Parts: sequence; structure tokens; C-alpha cells
Amino acid sequence: MSRRRAAEKREILPDPQYKDLTVTKFINCMMLDGKKAVAEKIFYTAIGTAESRGGMEAVQAFHTALDNVRPNLEVRSRRVGGATYQVPVEVRSERAQALAIRWLIAAARSRPEKTMEDRLAGEMMDAMNNRGGAVKKREDTHRMAEANRAFSHYRW
Repeated sequence: MSRRRAAEKREILPDPQYKDLTVTKFINCMMLDGKKAVAEKIFYTAIGTAESRGGMEAVQAFHTALDNVRPNLEVRSRRVGGATYQVPVEVRSERAQALAIRWLIAAARSRPEKTMEDRLAGEMMDAMNNRGGAVKKREDTHRMAEANRAFSHYRW
């Protein structure tokens, strides 16, 4: 990490189908080996499946799932006098979105369904209903922050 100045944010374009920046970020995170067309196909198929199962509009269902996975608190390590404390801090909105995207993709990849489209659709449906691996990850993060609330005075 450079000490001179903060890294500049790259400009990303909205996705072609839904004209949404969050969808583009999700597809870019899901992409492996630069195969964006494959990632787009997987995402659009999965969101279509989730839309037909859930009865909500596709992008609205996606945003609901992401909001249910988004964390409010996390713990950061803070070294004070030779001891390391897990200090609970609030999560910035950009980081919360990045974590939610990352957790949703990781939970989908670890599911037992046959294709990635089915895994992602299933995980989105579970996240919309506040269950599944990604929501469990958020709950664990919140539980850890709550358990270490005694060290919140070490916040910087």
C-alpha cells in the first residue's frame, strides 16, 4: 500500500441489461480468469431463476438479498501494550457492500447444487429469506463484535 496518497477509484460502467452499478460489481467479483461473458451468463440466469421462484422483480430481489447479507459491525485487531484486542467497529457502506458481495459468492460456491446458476439462485433466495451461508457469516460477524463490545473503548 502506497504511503504517498490514497489509491484512486476506477470508474466502472453499469451492466448492459439492468443498468445497475452494483450488478456490475457483483459480476466482476464473480468472474474467474477474465471470463466476463461467462460470469454475466451465470448471473443473469441465476437472477432470472430467483425472480421466477421468489416472485419479486429481478434487481429488487438481488438488492434485497445483498441488504440482508450486508454487515453493520465487524472486529478489527488493535494492539495495545503487547496484547491484541478484537475491537468492534462500524463498517463503512462501501466495505459493507464489498463484504456482502464476497460472502454471497463464497456461500454460493460452497453449495452442493450441480451448476453455479443453481447455486447462486439458491443462495440469493436464502439470503432474501434471511437464511443461508452468507447470512450466517454476517450473524457470526455481528456476534463476534457483540462479544467484544467490552473493548470498544480501544476504537481509534
